[in-house]
Amino acid sequence: MDILNRIIAQKRQENLQRREQFPTHILEQSIYFGSPANSLRGSLQQEWGIIAEFKRRSPSAGDIRAGASVSDITTGYVQAGAAALSVLTDEQFFGGSNGDLSEARHHNTCPILRKDFVIDEYQIIEAKAVGADAVLLIAACLQPDDTRELARFARSLGLETLLELHHPAELDHLNEYVDVVGVNNRNLRDFSVSIAVSLEMAALLPAAMTRVSESGLNDPQAVVELRRAGFNGFLIGEHFMRSPDPAQTCRAFIQKVNDLENLLDGAIAL
Repeated sequence: MDILNRIIAQKRQENLQRREQFPTHILEQSIYFGSPANSLRGSLQQEWGIIAEFKRRSPSAGDIRAGASVSDITTGYVQAGAAALSVLTDEQFFGGSNGDLSEARHHNTCPILRKDFVIDEYQIIEAKAVGADAVLLIAACLQPDDTRELARFARSLGLETLLELHHPAELDHLNEYVDVVGVNNRNLRDFSVSIAVSLEMAALLPAAMTRVSESGLNDPQAVVELRRAGFNGFLIGEHFMRSPDPAQTCRAFIQKVNDLENLLDGAIAL
């Protein structure tokens, strides 16, 4: 069984346990449940943006930053210029929790993506209850009809959906309820990474859709190339989280991208 199937099997078991511990009527009493969401799509459409991720560990990389402070790192990201946050809430494989997202929400007003492996509506109710503005749907984990129904349900709660694709065969997961389309440069089955995945998918995505490139983005030059290919957002976690000062690394990365863009624009003008 590959890692993705192991994660999904664990999610099914977790969801059964969580439903018993935290029934839907309890989640709906959260202070966040009736609050309007911040728009991830709107934030990324204003100008290109970094979605800075809080991530303690992963199955492929092991420990990245055990014991990291959610409040310190996420507020640092926002002060550094990140357009949005992504918070891992999977515990067993990524060392995250719903509490991490709620803490990030308490300290920040920008859009927050709940990064998890969503396979049923209960998890979307959970996302709303802990303060998320958007949920991740991964095409590799779902059937197209399931993707549509989950995205529709998310919208009914006022949440946006980022649909993650990796391969042209997954394009049939796109539907009218998806707000942002992401291309994951990491193969979730063998964890190989290449930004060529985003570049190849760019021409196949609907022109009007807000686009995010995810994973393996540690070079500002690559972000400039992806921007020119039509991407609006760039989800970066491990590159920032491994550095001694994630916020400063985020700030320097954004500045470098802007500098390269200005240099390229100047060269074109000449």
